[in-house]
Amino acid sequence: MTSVTEVAPDLFRLCTWIPEADLQFCQFLVRDDEPLLYHTGMKGLFPLVRDAVAQVLDPKTVRWIGFSHFEDDECGSLREWQELAPQATPVCSFVGKVVSVDGYAALRPARAMEDGEVLLTGKHRFRLLRTPHLPHCWEASLLFEETQRTLFCSDLVHQGGEHEAVTSADVTGRVAKTLREYEAGPFASYVPWTAKTRPMLERLVALEPRTLAIMHGSTVTGDGARTLRDVTSVMEEILGPR
Repeated sequence: MTSVTEVAPDLFRLCTWIPEADLQFCQFLVRDDEPLLYHTGMKGLFPLVRDAVAQVLDPKTVRWIGFSHFEDDECGSLREWQELAPQATPVCSFVGKVVSVDGYAALRPARAMEDGEVLLTGKHRFRLLRTPHLPHCWEASLLFEETQRTLFCSDLVHQGGEHEAVTSADVTGRVAKTLREYEAGPFASYVPWTAKTRPMLERLVALEPRTLAIMHGSTVTGDGARTLRDVTSVMEEILGPR
């Protein structure tokens, strides 16, 4: 089953727990004049995600589909969404559009956004932030919703296991545990640490988000800047040069 939780006004977390992966897969739906779905989930999850969206609004009215990078859980059912919703348009970085999305996934061309460009959906303003190789992939980007100060984090602040929908508690320990487990197994180097990683994370901290909309694990509310600073320190400790 996919749960639906309103984590902020007009912001809904859609979450499917997959025990075999010991992981939650979350999408985020923003209810507005032009509804936006951030992450589609894998192709196999499409019926569950579609039905979860239907608890909030007519899935055929989804206008924008955002995601960080080209990966199955980020945009695996993009085609299915475009077949269902006649105006659904991917929104991503320029590199994402020209390298992967238009050629491999989209039925209709993506809207490529430049770093700092704003997408208006009605009441909400989404600013695209280019973050190459953060969390991973050349085309990576994140969205920051400026009116409610929500940062759509993708795989940043990744928490393995099954957790509550929303928390204001410190999740740094969960993040550290997950990173160490990944580094010890086949998913090592899941997040690369380069000379550009800390400056990109510091830019996110400076946004002072109130809500961190996280793909895997609990949505975090409250002092998002502090959470991101703590997670930056953990990432550098575990992933940085030895």
